[in-house]
Amino acid sequence: MIKKKNLYHPSSTFKKNAWVKSKDVYKDAEKDPVKFWEQLAKDIHWKKKWRKAFEHKPPYFKWFLGGKLNFSENCLDKNIERLRNKVALIWEPEPADERPRYFTYYELYREVNKFANGLKKIGVKKGDRVGIYLPMVPEAVIAMLACTRIGAIHSVVFSAYSPQALQVRLQDTKEKVLITADGYYRAGNIINLKGNADEAVKDTKVKKMIVVKRAGNEVKMKKGRDIWWEDAMKVKDNFCKPEEMDSEDPLFILYTSGSTGKPKGIVHACGGYTVQAKYTGKWIFDIKDNDVFWSMSDIGWITGHTYSVYSPLLNGGTFVLFEGAPNWPSPDRWCQIIEKYGVTIFYTAPTAIRMFQKYGDDFIKKHDLSTLRILGSVGEPIDKGSWEWYFEKVGKKRCPIVDTWWQTETGGILLSSLPGVGPAKPAFAGRPFPGIKFDILNSEGKSCKAEEKGDLVILPPFSPGMLRGVYKNPQRYKKTYWSDFGEKTYFTSDIAYKDKNSLIRIVGRSDDMIKVAGHRVSTGEIEDTVSKSSSVLECAVIGIPDEIKGEVPAVFVVLKKKENQIEKVVIEAIKKGIGPIALPKKIYTVKDLPKTRSGKIMRRILRKIFTGEELGDLSTLANPESVKELKKILK
Repeated sequence: MIKKKNLYHPSSTFKKNAWVKSKDVYKDAEKDPVKFWEQLAKDIHWKKKWRKAFEHKPPYFKWFLGGKLNFSENCLDKNIERLRNKVALIWEPEPADERPRYFTYYELYREVNKFANGLKKIGVKKGDRVGIYLPMVPEAVIAMLACTRIGAIHSVVFSAYSPQALQVRLQDTKEKVLITADGYYRAGNIINLKGNADEAVKDTKVKKMIVVKRAGNEVKMKKGRDIWWEDAMKVKDNFCKPEEMDSEDPLFILYTSGSTGKPKGIVHACGGYTVQAKYTGKWIFDIKDNDVFWSMSDIGWITGHTYSVYSPLLNGGTFVLFEGAPNWPSPDRWCQIIEKYGVTIFYTAPTAIRMFQKYGDDFIKKHDLSTLRILGSVGEPIDKGSWEWYFEKVGKKRCPIVDTWWQTETGGILLSSLPGVGPAKPAFAGRPFPGIKFDILNSEGKSCKAEEKGDLVILPPFSPGMLRGVYKNPQRYKKTYWSDFGEKTYFTSDIAYKDKNSLIRIVGRSDDMIKVAGHRVSTGEIEDTVSKSSSVLECAVIGIPDEIKGEVPAVFVVLKKKENQIEKVVIEAIKKGIGPIALPKKIYTVKDLPKTRSGKIMRRILRKIFTGEELGDLSTLANPESVKELKKILK
């Protein structure tokens, strides 16, 4: 990449070979977004072409009306003739001495067909919901694809969720079948997943439980209900005819955990999601036949659906599925995996990047990361310092960084710089994906000027892969996404602004705004400002009550190195970067911040510890020990 001032542009070599290399694609898409998406959809295998591309009846919309297709057919059957013996999936187990598993496109196709017939054998049919409560094992991918083959709607639940969290989701979808495992490895420990599943299915509609043998730990199998995976795979026919699905039929339901209240079941549809998942992956990650794609996201999250599994398959790529933690049993495990498999595209979260930084640069030098050609960031806004470290130390100043913004609700990436077009700018997500219309609105609903912060919204015709509703809850769908600016405007709940180059920067969530003496201050902006200090590895900011100002910031910092005057450093950084209005009431130095296994800092946990509220379910935390430490500090 070539740096011009603070913008990064693709090198001539990269640009020459990229799928998209001209900014004209934005102009062409803007002329007629619907026609643009129709053109992309022609590359999908349709059993019957759509009669109408887009229909909008606010707040609902549909894409490719009347079109018929099957998702698994687009992932597998379409690729068999050309890529039959190419490796589709590489599975790396957590125990370093255990052998990895490889699946060619044909082998994966065969396993999916067999399991699809196994599901049909126990009565699963089109439209049924199937729960998947599995760790990062190949059977999870096979199960997801098998569901799509027979028209069942899969609902994957993160394997670290508690039995109570799983139960709520099972009760909402009324699933009759749950797929789980005896256990799995995490940081050297064996987690008894079957025990959690047994507790969760109480008071649900689950009649059958299929169990994968992974950890070999002893579990209870309930007669008449529980079936071992290998027994479910014992079928007479190794081919399962793919079910013909309408473009608007549900493909999967994925729940957003949320900080309060009942989780929302986000519904995605077959046709639009297929088109969007394929082309956002193809253009943003520039996926080619010889690429090895590794997204570190768990399949329990939307990133795990779209980019850890589905987009690589739709594009005929090879992807890595890793069972364990990227720093176990040593801090350089992630480097070992990149080197071992020749990973070319690496997609991870800012929190993971900061963790890698924490361990220092020496371990990176021990490994050959020269196969890398694209780096990606996802999950939360990345600060400038972490962006530059990632670019310089991991990518050796030659790999484009695609900083991506999207949500469970959008189904795929909607903001990012295309690596063959650019430019990229540290801490900025980039431009809207071609064919997507964004705006940034002020409190009066008018478009903001450059550098003016406001609410990020998406305008018609929206993206084909966006949500079609909240499962069994149309009122919540309308209230959450379509009430702030009217039923024709999708409210993302994010605060953002554009620079003079029309690159968009996400400042933070609208509910992460603090009102200090009547002034709106973004916690994300404060965090970014503090993180620029050479002493600070990462930080989190929350709003705390204040008798005079209503709310004021409290800053939690994790240090790279000892700093005796950290309070002075933080205050000076905020004064210079934002102004006195954002000065914190409290500054805490901590060893670690509570994070989910997907890498997000749990700011709501910080708020609840501070206020003394009940913390709720902590089962998704990667580092629960950090909560104990914080409680001591905040006494």
